[in-house]
Amino acid sequence: MRSDIRVPLNQQQFDALVSFVYNLGAAAFASATLLRDLNARNFGAVPGQLRQWAHAGGKGLPGLVLRRNAAAELFSSGRYAF
Repeated sequence: MRSDIRVPLNQQQFDALVSFVYNLGAAAFASATLLRDLNARNFGAVPGQLRQWAHAGGKGLPGLVLRRNAAAELFSSGRYAF
């Protein structure tokens, strides 16, 4: 994961992405639009991208929605909710 990120991150941003990649997998992260936005320094798009990964089998999963919202909040504001 770290080798895919080409921009500096603060600790909260890094923590949010570690949580996300742990659940998603490094291979999926490496090809995600989220990573392209991040490396393009489009930091404002990252929380929305995190929230998009809350589905399995085409259905939103309540626990995953909460986890993704917490990661998005951590990335954007630095508030640890999980």
